[in-house]
Amino acid sequence: MANIKSAKKRILVNEKKAARNKAVKSAVKTQVKKVDNAVLAGDKEAASKELSALMSKLGSAASKGVINKKAASRKISRMAKAVNKVGAAE
Repeated sequence: MANIKSAKKRILVNEKKAARNKAVKSAVKTQVKKVDNAVLAGDKEAASKELSALMSKLGSAASKGVINKKAASRKISRMAKAVNKVGAAE
């Protein structure tokens, strides 16, 4: 355990940041699953709606530095591609 006051504070701050990062990553993963489920069900409208929410979550996660902005962009691109295939299949 740290003895120095600033080190103790860093531990507390790091725990807070880790909890926030974990919550944001979990929310993004949940949204990805919702988009995947809508795509598998073949529901274009629901998939588009969920994709919009996913874009918002990924954008905020990237801006906060929780995930890399290029990783967020890549995920959005792949999900958009999957959603667009749902409409083309019909």
